Amino acid sequence: MTTAKDFILNLPAKAKPETLKGLETLFHFDISGDGGGAFTVKIADGAMVATEGHQGEPKCTVKATSDNFMGTLRGDINPMMAVLTGKIKISNQGEMMKYAKIFGLM
Repeated sequence: MTTAKDFILNLPAKAKPETLKGLETLFHFDISGDGGGAFTVKIADGAMVATEGHQGEPKCTVKATSDNFMGTLRGDINPMMAVLTGKIKISNQGEMMKYAKIFGLM
């Protein structure tokens, strides 16, 4: 199974360029535990870039433990319940909903 770090850093390879056209956002991910870390995912000019560390001013910050993040991705944890119970904290849920499909979270 991939780690949260692998998942986030590989997001650009999964995104279809046509889905990124005209979009612009900046996400920070704070994933604690094994396979986690701090990451920035930027979408601008029809491209997505994922890097380690935080850069720029995020439109949305996602905080979770590696177990909860990966559990949600695997379908072991219901995403809505994870947010409602505080297992995953999302600073701007509207922004997350807009990009969840592109990120492969839905």
